[in-house]
Order: sequence, then structure tokens, then C-alpha cells
Amino acid sequence: MLQTIREWLWWERLWLPEKVSWADLQDKEDRTYAKASQLYAAVPCALCLLVVRYLFERYLATPLANALGIRDKVRLTAEQNPILEKYFCSQARHPSQTDVWSLCKKTGWSERKVQLWFRRRRNQDRPGLRKRFCEASWRCGFYLCAFLGGLLALYDKPWFYVLKEVWAEFPKQSMLPSQYWYYILEMGFYLSLLLSLTFDVKRKDFKEQVIHHVATLTLLSFSWISNYIRIGTLVMAVHDSSDVVLEGGKLFNYAKWEKTANVMFVVFTLVFMVTRLVIFPFWLIHCTWVYPLERFDPFFGYYFFNVMLLVLQILHIYWAFLISRMAYKFIFSKQLDGDVRSDEEEDDSDSPKDINHKLSHMNGAMNGARGRANGH
Repeated sequence: MLQTIREWLWWERLWLPEKVSWADLQDKEDRTYAKASQLYAAVPCALCLLVVRYLFERYLATPLANALGIRDKVRLTAEQNPILEKYFCSQARHPSQTDVWSLCKKTGWSERKVQLWFRRRRNQDRPGLRKRFCEASWRCGFYLCAFLGGLLALYDKPWFYVLKEVWAEFPKQSMLPSQYWYYILEMGFYLSLLLSLTFDVKRKDFKEQVIHHVATLTLLSFSWISNYIRIGTLVMAVHDSSDVVLEGGKLFNYAKWEKTANVMFVVFTLVFMVTRLVIFPFWLIHCTWVYPLERFDPFFGYYFFNVMLLVLQILHIYWAFLISRMAYKFIFSKQLDGDVRSDEEEDDSDSPKDINHKLSHMNGAMNGARGRANGH
């Protein structure tokens, strides 16, 4: 049974064009080909990156946050209440109005007090500004190094300038050491992000992030095994270019450098729209969809690779929509409200209406006391 599954999984027609077999991709004196077993190196690489990230955030990002005066907002802790805590953990973080009334009866609290408790309790689970700054610092640092390393590995390659060269001699293309390290580091990084999703800042597009990381790892793994390495390196470089600016803009936003953050946001918007909505679909996907058919008939790997690229493109369109919303607010308000994907902290103090209501009662009580003191 296992042998049958193994034979089907590595069936040459799934991975390679017709008239090409795994025997054709055996290493020779002048050529070294990518092998599936080399992908196992991404696992220890991911674990090492998690350790490096911990050291980076503790000994570099945290002192930088101190130097920039970044402080977490003082939060009011929700008082102990087993009934509300049980509902919060087992049922919902945002109770319906009906549930609020039911909880009021069970606890003997007022409606406003119950709603205030839930706001404070939700804020307790939200990461502070310093954690967001440290996380963005790590990502910015990695994306910058990866992007510069990618350019260094690609600048002297003919397929960086002429996309048809991506398919020259395919699939019998020798693997370069720079391609190996570029792939392993990128795969290790995305695997580390997948492993740390539960600990990182949770955003509104959490599910989309999971899909993105899984799709990226699947795409990179398949492109490695099928020797789609040249186009794979181009895809990684295009993605890293805008990610560097995005994470850098977050750092300035967290540090309250508003003018610099605004400039970075404009640059990021332009880079993202050009790379993800123009270069990626009309150059890279066109390169993988059209040019291969000039050299070989379509096979399963051809369709699978292009479908995975389309999944990424759908995510790009979704994120472009979010960015456009931010750009709209920026144009009309001249300031950034932060990352629209983030779960924003709620006001855990009394609302102005409640405060005014309290003040009116206090003033009435004080006036009554004065009247009684004066004999009226």
C-alpha cells in the first residue's frame, strides 16, 4: 500500500514534462540538480530562525524600542468575575445584547459595567505596542536581508532581465549554491512564521495569513522539486520588495514619526500595487502560463504551479483592497490610523456620555448639599 502511494506520489508525469524522467536529473560532473530530500533542511533552519528571532527581539529590538521611547499603553485590568470569565473563554469575546442582559441578571451588574468588563478583558489579550514593534523589527530585518541577498543572487543572471530565459534548457537546469541558500532561508522563514502564528500579533486577516504561508511553502516546495527554481527566485524577490517597506513603515508608525510613516506608506502603496498587481500577474504569471507551452506540452505540474500562483494573486487583490481603504482614509484625514488588519485596542474607560451623566449627578448632589447647608 505504502509502496503504491510512494510510486504514485513520485510519478514522473506529475512533476516533469513528457520525455523527461528522474534519471535525467541525476547529478553529473558539470551539473547539480535540486532534490526533494534537500527541503528537509528548511525545518532546522526554521527552528534556528526562531532562536535568532528571540535573541534579535530581546537584545536589539527591545533596546531600540527603549531608545525611541515606545511604551505600552497602561491598561485597566478587568476585575475578577467567574461568570463573565467563563462566558468569555467558552462562548464569545463579543456578547450579543441578549447575552449582555442575561449576564446582568446572573452577576447583578449594570449593563454598562458588563460591557466595560468585556472591553477591558479583550484588551488584556491584545499584544502591546512594544511587542508589535519588536515583531515588525524582526520581519523588516529579515525581508531587507532576503531582498538584498536575492538581488545579489539574481542581478547577473540573464533570466532576471529576459523572462524567456527562465525556461532555457528546462528542466535540465543546474542548481546554483546561491539558489539553494535563498530557497532554504525563505522556506525556513515562512515555516517559522507558520509555527509562531499563535504567539504573534493576531490580525483580522489571520486565516488569510495561514493560507498565504501554506500556499507559499507549497509553491516553493513544488517549484524546487520540479526545478522551477529560476521563476521561484523571481517570485520571492518580488514579494520581499514590498514587505521591506511595509514593515519599515510600521516601525516609524509605532515610534510616532508620523511624517516619515506617511512617506513610507505612500512608497509602500506604490511598490505593492506595482509589484503585486502589475509585475506579478502580467510578467511572472504570464511567464509561467505562456512561455512554457513554447517548449513542452502542459502537464500536471504546469497546472498546479499556476493555480498556486493564482491563489497568491487572489490574496494580493484582497490585501490591495485593505491598502486602498487605508489610502482613502489617509488622503482625506492626512494621517494613518494604523494597520487595518490589526485588532485595535478598545477604550476601556467610561465614555464621555457616561462621564457627563456622572458629573450631572455629582453636580446635582453638590447643589442639593449646598442648599441644605444654607437652610433652603
